Amino acid sequence: METGFYTRERNAQIVISLLKEHGISKVIASPGTTNISLVGSMMNDSFFEIYSAPDERSAAYMACGMAAESGEPVVLSCTGATASRNYIPGLTEAFYRKLPVIAITSALNPVRSGHLFPQFVDRTQQLKDMVKYSAQVLSVETKEDEWACVVKVNEAILETKRNGGGPVHLNLVTKGEHLDFAIKELPKVRKITRYTYQEALPPISAQRIGIFVGSHAPFSEALSNAVDRFCEKYNAIVLCDHTSGYHGKYRLQYSMMAAQKCADEVMKFDLLIHMGEISGDYYILRKLVRTVSAVWRVNEDGQLRDYFKKLTCIFQMDERHFFTQYAQGEFAPETSHYDAAREKLMAVRGQIPELPFSNIWIASILAPKLPENSVMHFGILNSLRAWNFFETPESVRTYCNVGGFGIDGILSTLIGASLVHPEKLYFAAVGDLAFFYDMNSMGNRHVGKNLRILLVNNGKGTEFRNYSHPGNRFGARADEYIAAARHYGNKSSQLVKNYATDLGFSYMSASSKEEFLAQYEQFIAAEVGEHSIVFEVFTNNEDESNALETVNTIIEEPQSPMATLKQSAISIVKKTVGDSVFSSIKRIIKGNK
Repeated sequence: METGFYTRERNAQIVISLLKEHGISKVIASPGTTNISLVGSMMNDSFFEIYSAPDERSAAYMACGMAAESGEPVVLSCTGATASRNYIPGLTEAFYRKLPVIAITSALNPVRSGHLFPQFVDRTQQLKDMVKYSAQVLSVETKEDEWACVVKVNEAILETKRNGGGPVHLNLVTKGEHLDFAIKELPKVRKITRYTYQEALPPISAQRIGIFVGSHAPFSEALSNAVDRFCEKYNAIVLCDHTSGYHGKYRLQYSMMAAQKCADEVMKFDLLIHMGEISGDYYILRKLVRTVSAVWRVNEDGQLRDYFKKLTCIFQMDERHFFTQYAQGEFAPETSHYDAAREKLMAVRGQIPELPFSNIWIASILAPKLPENSVMHFGILNSLRAWNFFETPESVRTYCNVGGFGIDGILSTLIGASLVHPEKLYFAAVGDLAFFYDMNSMGNRHVGKNLRILLVNNGKGTEFRNYSHPGNRFGARADEYIAAARHYGNKSSQLVKNYATDLGFSYMSASSKEEFLAQYEQFIAAEVGEHSIVFEVFTNNEDESNALETVNTIIEEPQSPMATLKQSAISIVKKTVGDSVFSSIKRIIKGNK
């Protein structure tokens, strides 16, 4: 068995590679079996400066002295059983002195916990004042496992220096049987670097640059101007949705274009700058995951957030500072990237065909006509997605509860916001399940006259009946336990009306485009009236799904002649037998395969 190179265990390879990438060479090793994969590999690499310490308690204190004297992070390595418990006094010392010590405790599979395996202790919980960060580095079997391993090890290393520094812990899982050291080269692993106000910022050499803003507080004028100047210097664009808070020159609410199946050169970025928090615009997110080469994250919290799995730099600083620093100096403003992207977006919006009566159709009518300086709140998923396809006036503030991303609390959030400025109009677009989940909040005695609630009632969680949702494969059966149909009055024409009017709201309703168009202007009237309003609009899941599919397929991928012929045949059959019969035929054919 080969003993002269690196272990075959991928997680240990990643740890070693990242230690080298971050320039961490000092190691204090204690004897054991489970840490042979790690220590044996380090012994074979002249980069590492290794010291032996049979007593783990002494090893931890040695690391404290070495880290304090050298100013460099020091790695500890120990085996299973109680070996790691002996690190506690030294790591406590390191915690209070903020010394950069990396304790790597090797262990067998944590599923053994609680089953009387010898030499095994649970290392999932750490003392509060022992380490700043602790993670389980599991064996790598999939790409997702590898990504998680890379992120955790980077995060641990970065944490030894963040906010003054301190000790960290990695519990490195070993399979125990892979002690073959035959790997001659370590994998090239993505290093993540954190920059603060103290460090010199890295140069930007990327040619195609984009900014993506998740949910974010409204941009100040100063921050917006700094972003605009950055975009002009680097010919960049800003991809947004209704929760992004940016309304500067280079804003692109790009959801409708991102929803198309065709490839889009606009979204192929050499560098993506990621701002804000969770985004509900799945279309933009999914496309960026496939098209981005590298990501820089800018946020004062300095936390490692690697949604796109391409993160290389974290900038722990004020966003305005970041963009101002990079936009310094003279330059000739360049906007060709934005101009081309906006042209594409406007072209696809200009090709929207007639839509069925649905949340998307309603959004297309109301979005551009909302009163100036009003506020709009969206229900998650269907409502947010529908309205993300369309722009609202620049002065309209838009929000959605994408933090916890649940259907609960949308009306309560709206009401809480409306109490701050009773002279402003506060709108909401919400589905029936979310409405009934939180309808008790409408009875709060502090509710004012400035609410406008659009209730799109399709009698179920229509999300689960959309053509693209896994639940829809069950067809009408999904209504029973997946889409939660026929609750809350089963689209009663009286239930919400009586409840709303008894609470002092004005009530309106529509079941068709004609009825909607005849009265929507009252709903968006610019002045606060005598009563808050509930506008209940009755749709069905077939129209909701067809509207979504229509918007998502405005531009199709070029097809081969055979695929085109097949699609034509399918269209003919559909027109002949109808959608529901066609779906039944498909299920029968699939069942017979």
